[in-house]
Amino acid sequence: MSETTYADLPALARNLRAVLVDKAQRRPEKSPFVLLYAFNGTGKTRLSTAFKDLGKVLDESGAVQKRDTLYFNAFTEDLFTWDNDLENDEYRTLKLNAASSFFVGLNELEIEIRIRSLLDRYADFDFKINFVFDEHSGKITEAEVTFSREVLSGEGDEARTEAVDGIKISRGEENIFIWCFFLAILQLALDGAEAYKWVEHVYIDDPISSLDEHNSIVVGNHLVQLYREAQRPIKTVVSTHHALFFNVLHYELRNHVGGPLQFILKRDRQTTGYLLAEQPSDTPQFYHVAALADLWLVAQNGHAKTFHFNILRTILEKTALFLGHRHFSECIKKAADDADGILHQRFVDLLSHGKYSMYEPTEMGDDTKDYLLTILRGFVEHHPFNRDLVPEPAAPAEAAPDAGAAPQPVAAATPAQDSEAP
Repeated sequence: MSETTYADLPALARNLRAVLVDKAQRRPEKSPFVLLYAFNGTGKTRLSTAFKDLGKVLDESGAVQKRDTLYFNAFTEDLFTWDNDLENDEYRTLKLNAASSFFVGLNELEIEIRIRSLLDRYADFDFKINFVFDEHSGKITEAEVTFSREVLSGEGDEARTEAVDGIKISRGEENIFIWCFFLAILQLALDGAEAYKWVEHVYIDDPISSLDEHNSIVVGNHLVQLYREAQRPIKTVVSTHHALFFNVLHYELRNHVGGPLQFILKRDRQTTGYLLAEQPSDTPQFYHVAALADLWLVAQNGHAKTFHFNILRTILEKTALFLGHRHFSECIKKAADDADGILHQRFVDLLSHGKYSMYEPTEMGDDTKDYLLTILRGFVEHHPFNRDLVPEPAAPAEAAPDAGAAPQPVAAATPAQDSEAP
């Protein structure tokens, strides 16, 4: 597998743009795709931002005069904010940032109908978009979404359904709604709508962070379906940390649009840069082994943060599955009554899936970092991973002996142990 090193994310983004242009020139009738896999915390969202910034043209005052990238990432979700009606606690609305070019065609493209046809696949609530259009400027000055749901009221023969307006939908439902909003705009761009003719690139970063595996498959299939029906090709990057989503897109694109260019994004352990490795197969194979190597380096350097416990748990679960264990704790406990192992399991539980992980600051205290390293070291020592992936830190150089000091006896050399690993 060949790897290329990039000094920073803008350099990597420029390369992705060049790769897409090259593929578009060879197949002008098809939308060229780059499919990118990377662990959380590697820099996917920052890469998407660097990619779209390269498509901006600024005037002398720094104002954006032109752009070429429609993107979906964590910043897209920030274009939607809740007004929870704190005064009356009755009528809640989702406010839209009308200044964003994301909403430029809101007043003329029957966007509600388009969103609703997409949303019906995922959710059971309804919505209405309300906006104020300024005829003088030709722009939308205010916009908001209200949600409703059919609920059952009454009992027996008097039971009936009625629509309850002004509800606040769950966080997962909100993410689904925003994703369908994005898909509706993407569909307009692919259909060649005048309001979105400026879109030459699409960058989609992790659209399934709040979805279960079933919806991960549905989202992948649904996304590719839009490109199958596209009226014009658009150069597209999709980045994800989700192996199943990567796998679904690989096959859907290969079978219906054309094989994507596929890469794995990693941090360069020797520098502050990034590595882009070709990924020819349908799934990032043994990605938990690569995650282990990265986690080992972070833990050894004392740079661990709370989310690294999530990565540790994933590694433990993948290893337990491979070895046929019923629970990941069997990878860190020597016996059922192993006190240290029980404590270490509790640390992994609390700092990955427990409520504690929601409130713990991003930075960890030194004691918690030590526990992470202790758990990780015990795991590595008891499982035959290739130690080239998880090397011991170099010992500090010893001071030169005094010239007048008596010579010290030399210990007998210990034969190196066999380091073969699967």
